[in-house]
Amino acid sequence: FIAEELREIMAELGIRTVDEMVGHSELLRVRVKSAAPMASFINLDKILYKSAANDKTRFDRADLYDFKLRDTIDEKILLKKFAKSLKTGAKAGAEIKITSTDRSLGTILGSEITKAFKNTLDDDTFTVKCTGGGGQSFGAFIPKGLTLELCGDSNDYFGKGLSGGKLVVYPPKDSRFEAGENIIIGNVALYGATSGKAFINGIAGERFCVRNSGATAVCEGVGDHGLEYMTGGTVAILGGTGKNLAAGMSGGIAYIYDPKHDLYTRVNKALVTIDVLSEKNDIQELKDLISEHYEATGSKRAKKLLDNFDDEIGNFKKITPNDYKKIITSIAGYEAKGMSKEQSEIEAFYSVTKGE
Repeated sequence: FIAEELREIMAELGIRTVDEMVGHSELLRVRVKSAAPMASFINLDKILYKSAANDKTRFDRADLYDFKLRDTIDEKILLKKFAKSLKTGAKAGAEIKITSTDRSLGTILGSEITKAFKNTLDDDTFTVKCTGGGGQSFGAFIPKGLTLELCGDSNDYFGKGLSGGKLVVYPPKDSRFEAGENIIIGNVALYGATSGKAFINGIAGERFCVRNSGATAVCEGVGDHGLEYMTGGTVAILGGTGKNLAAGMSGGIAYIYDPKHDLYTRVNKALVTIDVLSEKNDIQELKDLISEHYEATGSKRAKKLLDNFDDEIGNFKKITPNDYKKIITSIAGYEAKGMSKEQSEIEAFYSVTKGE
């Protein structure tokens, strides 16, 4: 329908192809009365002006920007190392050194895995152990079956759009600083993640797990605006948080370590509720997450919490979005009446959204 309407508009302008239309700014007009009053103060003359002397308005393949993907570690090393396994699906591993200029590491490899196997591989089928500094968007969009382990640290957008893969990051074993008290990954980690797991032995920057809709993550502290607009998934934060936590959070669950019992001063309470952990399922889920975090990273903080778990459980809080909490409770009620899980979810959704 969009294409049909475009053809109609082009016909009115006397243009047959999109290529003919590109650059003809003289065919545009500025609306005299705009819905936005301030728009009348904008002068678009320089944008709409068309110079006859510079009429290069057609697509020229020679002008394509060279992203130099052939020089990425994925293209130069990883695709070659995993060439056979990408055909068979057999388990394989690699060890590489990286620097902060190696951006989006693992993304191209992940795309090839998805092309070959879609979402059918077991976890850890392909493993890449990295040493050094991870560049921006380390592990972005990686799929199920691919695990990236990083001994070092990483820049912003760590695990952006994580799509089923696993990410593990920890400082070198001989580090003299306390991992749980130092930042190890940058801002906006796991932005828009949909599934998969991330274990972070250290503090994450600001806007951790923004728009996460299904991934599981464990870290040892976050900056401001953590869990912003989160719609799903499970997060355990084993350390301090910045301000405005859980702003706009409408789904998912978060377990936060709160030994000073002052978490409420940093949570945006517009959409969420803060509770102590009392349900057996919640307590077991948290313990399992901490155990998995310890196994993946060797975290000293995780080990200490596990060794004193019965005493420490009272220092954890659970953050749950209000409507999400109503739906979970409603599902349990319908299942108790004998409904199937699928039917219970449908009934719960409609009852909560209708305000019943």
